[in-house]
Amino acid sequence: MDKIAVLIPCYNEALSIAKVVTDWKTALPEAVIYVYDNNSTDGTGQIARQAGAVVRPEYKQGKGNVIRRMFREVDASCYLMVDGDDTYPPDRAREMVDLVLEKKVDMVIGDRLSSTYFTENKRPFHDFGNKLVRGTINLLFKSEIKDIMTGCRAFSYQFVKSFPVLSKGFEIETEMTICAIDRNMYLENVVIPYRDRAEGSESKLNTLSDGFRVLLTIGKLFRDYRPFLFFGSIALVLALVSGGFFLPILLEYLKSGMVPQFPTLIICGFVAVAAIQSFFSGLILESLRHKSRQDFERTLHQIGREEQQLLAASQEERVGL
Repeated sequence: MDKIAVLIPCYNEALSIAKVVTDWKTALPEAVIYVYDNNSTDGTGQIARQAGAVVRPEYKQGKGNVIRRMFREVDASCYLMVDGDDTYPPDRAREMVDLVLEKKVDMVIGDRLSSTYFTENKRPFHDFGNKLVRGTINLLFKSEIKDIMTGCRAFSYQFVKSFPVLSKGFEIETEMTICAIDRNMYLENVVIPYRDRAEGSESKLNTLSDGFRVLLTIGKLFRDYRPFLFFGSIALVLALVSGGFFLPILLEYLKSGMVPQFPTLIICGFVAVAAIQSFFSGLILESLRHKSRQDFERTLHQIGREEQQLLAASQEERVGL
């Protein structure tokens, strides 16, 4: 079991990967640098290996798939995840590691948006997208995360081994942030420097398509992690619509004793039934979510014992050497 593992997901980053590996190895000499090559065609893996990284392949395309593989295969007391494009200098690496190892933080979020991101980044729609995603998540989940989409994070062993990776692409950062918030994991923000990509290096993030997937992911996770609020809001809207159309009919009935708009009355009834169904669906799913959180706490205890066993085995191995 490694003490510190630096995880670098890569796809065609030959221009920068050697520098990234060298810089992070210099900042954290005791760390093992893992580069996961996601079907690169420019020799990224070979360059990373020559720079001193442990290189492993992931053949399913997409950043989420790469992170799923990394989290499964690597055991470490502290994980640092960075991109291979050299946009994250390791200036605050030691501070992030210390928060995990000494303060027992589950996720340290490298906050670019409070430092140099808006001056270094040359893609204005990315600026807008980051602000939109950050504002939406903080509003829906009542959090104070400073940078949702950052690719520089540190994790504890318990978070990595308990996090169910479902996303396949760049929406993975959004998923892991919301998951950590919902499960009451210990989060910290650390302001980090950011620099734009080197000339000739191209971002793999498509502003429109990937941005849409991120927003869709937020909606799905809001439904999954806040089911009563999600379905309760739908029930409230349906109830208001039904009541709004029913009120004139009721007033007319009280005035004349007649119901002249039977089709509208029937539709109001169906809408009211849908509102009731949505409300109780939210209640049932909220109960299931509560049970899931109880099971998750038990899982954390099991992962904690597993971590202690791995640490003990690692210490015995070092003594034997």
